[in-house]
Amino acid sequence: MSKKVVIAAMLTLALVYSGGCKKKEQQPVPKAPAMPQGMGVLQQEQAVPQGHQMMTGGKLEVVVPANVKGKWDSVRFVVENKETKKTEEYTVKLNSEWKVPASNLKVTVGEFLPDFIMNGSKITSGSGSLNNPAVGIKIMDGDKQIFPAPGKQWGWLWSRKDLQSAHPFEHPRFNIMLKEPVKK
Repeated sequence: MSKKVVIAAMLTLALVYSGGCKKKEQQPVPKAPAMPQGMGVLQQEQAVPQGHQMMTGGKLEVVVPANVKGKWDSVRFVVENKETKKTEEYTVKLNSEWKVPASNLKVTVGEFLPDFIMNGSKITSGSGSLNNPAVGIKIMDGDKQIFPAPGKQWGWLWSRKDLQSAHPFEHPRFNIMLKEPVKK
């Protein structure tokens, strides 16, 4: 063998050994900046309502844990009439329907989760504490579903002020906001 071939072979082996085949150290995935639990990018440890669809079109399931089920009876909504600038509070039972007075709006109230989290295709409560309170709702204007987007089962309203603007109900005449849950 010529000297050039031996040197080329040694250099090739040195390169392969020093960098080419070396396993890369696994870098930790950076965490998102401080964001309220249950918001932002869907993480593996968060949850969703029965029939709700994720962006991929997959069905989501709402699971109410045993330590939460039956603990809450109703929720209080604050309804603001944007035209008159008046606000009124309404207490509505969970898993019921309610008509917003002086409107064509009908609200279907689903489950209340005191600590809303999403875990893959499941929405649930991470605890029985009021860490991230949310209620699943659907709003119809006459025969047309206007919240959440048509085809989705549930939209969510949060009572925490920092989350109320995350996925708000938007309507030209009314604001509907979750104020608080009502215990049984």
